[in-house]
Amino acid sequence: MVQLDTICALATPQGVGAIGVIRISGERTLEIVNKIFKGKDLTNVESHTIHFGTIRDYTDDPKGKVIDEVLLSVFKTPRSFTKEDVIEISCHGSDYIIKYILKLLIQNGCRMAKPGEFTQRAFLNGQFDLVQAEAVADLIAADSEAAHKTALNQMRGGFSTQLKALREELVHFASLVELELDFGEEDVEFAGRDDLKQLILKIQNFLKKLINSFDAGNVIKEGIPVAIIGPPNAGKSTLLNILLNEDKAIVTDIAGTTRDVIEDVLFIGGIKFRIIDTAGIRETRDVVETIGIERSKQAMEKAEIIILLFENAIDQQFLSNSFAETIQQKEVIWVRNKIDLAGAFNSSETAATPIGTIHISAKNNIGIEELEQVLVAKAKIKKQSDTMLTNLRHYEHLVKAHDALAEVLKGLSIGITGDFLAQDIRLSLYHLGEITGQITTDDLLANIFSKFCIGK
Repeated sequence: MVQLDTICALATPQGVGAIGVIRISGERTLEIVNKIFKGKDLTNVESHTIHFGTIRDYTDDPKGKVIDEVLLSVFKTPRSFTKEDVIEISCHGSDYIIKYILKLLIQNGCRMAKPGEFTQRAFLNGQFDLVQAEAVADLIAADSEAAHKTALNQMRGGFSTQLKALREELVHFASLVELELDFGEEDVEFAGRDDLKQLILKIQNFLKKLINSFDAGNVIKEGIPVAIIGPPNAGKSTLLNILLNEDKAIVTDIAGTTRDVIEDVLFIGGIKFRIIDTAGIRETRDVVETIGIERSKQAMEKAEIIILLFENAIDQQFLSNSFAETIQQKEVIWVRNKIDLAGAFNSSETAATPIGTIHISAKNNIGIEELEQVLVAKAKIKKQSDTMLTNLRHYEHLVKAHDALAEVLKGLSIGITGDFLAQDIRLSLYHLGEITGQITTDDLLANIFSKFCIGK
C-alpha cells in the first residue's frame, strides 16, 4: 500500500443543504478525527460502523466549543474505498459549519485533497485499475440510463479484466522471445510462432470490437444527435419547443425565422438525445439565411437520426429529391406536421406519403408521443454490448496497440529475428498497459484525476 499524508475534502456539492459529508483518508485519519470528536474512541470501534457525537474546537476552551452534532462513518484499512483508514463526517449543511470542521481537520494534521485524489489513492493502492478509476468519474457524470449502465459496467471491471488477462498472455510470450535472445548462438525457439500468431489474432479481434464500439459508446455518453430538417414554416422550431417542453426557439409565421442551428438535450426512455433545430431548406438569395441553410446541411451530416418534417406532398417530394442519398445512409423519420389544419390533406396526398410516416400537430401536441417512441426505437442502443468504449484515451491506445500487433504479425510472416519481434511486442504491451494503468507516469495520472471533482 502507498502510504501518503492524510487528506480531507467536502464530498457533497457546495452550497447550503440539509447535510454535508466531509471525507478524510490517510494513515492518521483516526488520530486526527479523535482530536475534534467527542464520542467513542475511534481507534477502538469496528470498521463499517456509524457513531453519533459532537465536533468540538478545543483551541481556546478545555471543554471544547461545540461546532455541530454529527454522525461518523468509519471504514478501516484495507476495507475502504481508498484502502486507507477513511472517515466520513455527516454534519449539517451550513457553509459555516463545513468550513469550520475542515479548518479544524487541517489544524490537526490534514491537508485539503486535490481533485480526484481519493480515487487516485484507490488506484495506487490496488483497489481497481485505471479504466475502473476513470469510470468512477463517468458514473458521477452519467445523465442517462444508457450512460449509467456503461459506466457502471466499466467500474465493475468491464473490458479491462479481459484486457489484462490477454496482456498477461502476451507478456508470457514476450518473455520467451526475450529469453531466446540470450541463446542467440544456439538457434533455440522457446516461443512457438504458431501459438504466438494465434494469441495475437485473438487479441486483435478483441481490440477491434472495442475500437468499433467507440462511436456508439461516445454517442451514449454525449447523446444521440437528431437533426430536424424541413422547408421553411414546416414547424421545426415548434416541434423542438414541444419536445423540450420550453420555448427554446422563436416561432413566427415568417419564413426563414431560424437562421442558425439551435441545440438542446432531451431524455426519452433513459436515452440522451441532442435535438438540433435547423434553418429551413429552400433556394434563397439572402446571405445570412444561406449560411444558416449550409449549417443545416452540416448538422444533417453529423446527425445519427434525421427527422424530415413536411407539411404537404410538394414539400415531401422536395425533401426526397434533395436528400435522396442521405436518406439511404441515415436513420430517417418522416413526419407530416399540421394535421390540425382543416382540409390540409386529401386522400391522394396521404397515400403518397412515405411508409411509416408519423402524422403530428406540433402546435397542438398531437402525435408527439408516437414520435418519441420511434426515436427510442431508432436509437438502437437498448441492448448494449458489455464491451463498450467511451473514453478517447482508451481508443487512442487501443488503435496503437492494434497497429503494433499488426507489425508483429507482419514480422512473423517474413521471419524477422527475435530482437525486432520483441521490440514490436513491447510496444503493444506498453499501449495496453497505459490503458489499464499497469504502465503509468505522474503526468498521466495528474491529467486524468485533475478532471475529477474535489472530494472524489
